[in-house]
Amino acid sequence: MKINYTTLSADNEELQSYFDKAIETVKPKWLGKEHAMWINGESVYSDEKLDDFSPIDTNMKLGTFQKGTADQANDAIDAAKAAKVIWRQTDWKERVAKIRAVAQTMSDRLFEISTVLVMEVGKSRMEALAETQETIDLLKYYADDMDKNTGYIKELGKLNPDDPKEQNFSYLQPYGVWVVISPFNFPLALASAPIAAALVTGNTVVFKGSSDTPFVSQAITDVFTSADLPKGVFNHVMGPGRTAGQALLDNPNVNGWTFTGSYDLGMKVLRNATNGSYPRPTIIEMGGKNPAIISSTADLDKAVSGVYRAAFGMNGQKCSACSRVYVHKDVYDAFKEKLIAVTAALKIGDPLERSTFMGPIIHKTALGEYKEFTEMAGKDGRLVYGGNILTEGDFVNGFYCEPAIVEGLPEDHLLVKKELFLPILHIAKVDSNEEAMKFANDTDYGLTAGFFGEEIEWFFDNIEAGTTYANREGGATTGAWPGVQVFGGWKGSGASGKGIGGFYTLPLYMHEQSRTIIG
Repeated sequence: MKINYTTLSADNEELQSYFDKAIETVKPKWLGKEHAMWINGESVYSDEKLDDFSPIDTNMKLGTFQKGTADQANDAIDAAKAAKVIWRQTDWKERVAKIRAVAQTMSDRLFEISTVLVMEVGKSRMEALAETQETIDLLKYYADDMDKNTGYIKELGKLNPDDPKEQNFSYLQPYGVWVVISPFNFPLALASAPIAAALVTGNTVVFKGSSDTPFVSQAITDVFTSADLPKGVFNHVMGPGRTAGQALLDNPNVNGWTFTGSYDLGMKVLRNATNGSYPRPTIIEMGGKNPAIISSTADLDKAVSGVYRAAFGMNGQKCSACSRVYVHKDVYDAFKEKLIAVTAALKIGDPLERSTFMGPIIHKTALGEYKEFTEMAGKDGRLVYGGNILTEGDFVNGFYCEPAIVEGLPEDHLLVKKELFLPILHIAKVDSNEEAMKFANDTDYGLTAGFFGEEIEWFFDNIEAGTTYANREGGATTGAWPGVQVFGGWKGSGASGKGIGGFYTLPLYMHEQSRTIIG
């Protein structure tokens, strides 16, 4: 059974049995150990360390990791720079074979890596399996895409068609040293995919994952280094954003960046790319404030299913999470009643358990923000469900909270405009589909959007978002899959106008060179 983000059932005994075994494997193999950075083909340690604990239970120590310095980040860039010529000159078919080998290794370790995701991020079993499988499919997709496009080498026409000595070609060539900076919420997919895209196109890589997820970053490093890449081709740096991270932005020997994270930091990366003697490419994804529209013609059961999964899956900590729902007045009360009933039945608890839908949120700071925002929601609107932090019994040592549903907020309210990255959903009654569309598009973001109803073409023609869905009960705004849905944002959600996992991803990591040969 192949898992994806729209898989609705966890009732597969064989799958769950494999997961149970993986948990018992990971605990003695991984937990509590110290892990190094990987720079120029060697393990590198720093003087300062970071102890990483699980949000499931803060007594669960996952490991000890390095607090890398700016100098060590610069060392990684130097190593990548030294390796860029040999890697660029490596036949593209060999690079494809390396990425396919990484994908196979990840597939062989599917349940083990998924367990690491559950322990460090708090994803449910099914969410973790889906992310690992998505990552595998992304790596295969990029390898296949390089193959289908014959290394992005194209023969062009001739000025003199009768001249057998004239040849003209377009070559897409790597930029050089590519930095990948990834977030905590999809720490495997949103790191491994751009690493693979950069490598398969001939760039060398310096990777820095979120400081919240060094455990997953280490798993990524183990998988990529298993492919026997030349030293300096892949480098993994740990450390705070203000030191190691800043060095990755400031170093003039970096030729390009992939960044996934907040709008503010994404804009900082974009602006930084124009510093220096020439502009450098950036691939940026900066989040969303994603709407769903429920028409009077909607199948409400499908709409409720799509909305709760998109709003509360992984506790709303997805850039694609549904955070605003605009419901036609004719079906608003019925939709709200059904949504509250389904939400109330969701299992909150230890995500290592089979039946859990919602695990913990990522850290104590996020829990404090949840408290602040739900209090604000109750004061300025009406909390119709949830809003409580859970601290009793099994929840005592983790970061747990209820899903929250709020109505009655004005459209210019902070909670309607700001990306919260929490399980807080705003629902609003509208007089017409047109009013819903007006509100849906009234945002600086444009990542994902969903619709339930019969007016499908109208929705697609008017919505301002890059990844859109109609009548999708598996996830109103979430769950893009490589080669099936291209994932990318408009407006303040992205920079290139092109999505990941699609036709135009790999060319973003290369620049074009025209070659003319006479003789």
